[in-house]
Amino acid sequence: MSETLLIVGTGYGLSASLARLGRTAGMRVGLAARTRTRLEAIATAIGAEAFPCDSTKPDDVEALFQAVEAKLGAPSVVVYNASYRVRGPIAELEPREVEKTLLVSAYGGFLVAQQAARRMLAAGRGTILFTGASASVKGYAQSAPFAMGKFALRGLAQSMARELAPKNIHVAHIVIDGAIRPAKTTAEPGETADTHLDPDAIAQTYWQLVEQPRSAWSWEIELRPWLEKF
Repeated sequence: MSETLLIVGTGYGLSASLARLGRTAGMRVGLAARTRTRLEAIATAIGAEAFPCDSTKPDDVEALFQAVEAKLGAPSVVVYNASYRVRGPIAELEPREVEKTLLVSAYGGFLVAQQAARRMLAAGRGTILFTGASASVKGYAQSAPFAMGKFALRGLAQSMARELAPKNIHVAHIVIDGAIRPAKTTAEPGETADTHLDPDAIAQTYWQLVEQPRSAWSWEIELRPWLEKF
């Protein structure tokens, strides 16, 4: 039976690129997200299995892993790619939107990683990857909720990497320091192929982490577009 890749937080960009790469590598691929219609369309196009799931709910996440394990086998590679953000002046932010940002960005990452770790500890190996952002290491003005969530996710990844590496489980956090090229045909003014990160290129770097020799594991890497604003 081939290896299984599970991606939580599925869209047409990076997660779709990762799914295609996984299928090319001969892996069984499971895609999880809250929006069933878009999820199923992407899964059908790639040849993956769709699993609706709200990553902020413990019962949903537990059920997700049980379903993936029953249909595809326990995942040996898990990618947490879910994210949510709300912007605004600190004095005007809606607390419920801030709570949602923290739940999706960080708490969901914990729930998914916990279920993945339990299975990988039993198997004696595995890879868990977290998608971070510029906000993981620097808080921008009027973006406090996103910074809070991404800082927390980075801390989770760092702690897990130190705990699980000796047990042959590779945990890594990827800082996406720039905008990912959207799936559209019309470019914005000043936008070129070099001002945005190519999701296929990002996926290749994720895969390098999956195949990285354990004698020199990375717990974090940063990816930036070739042309950027400082």
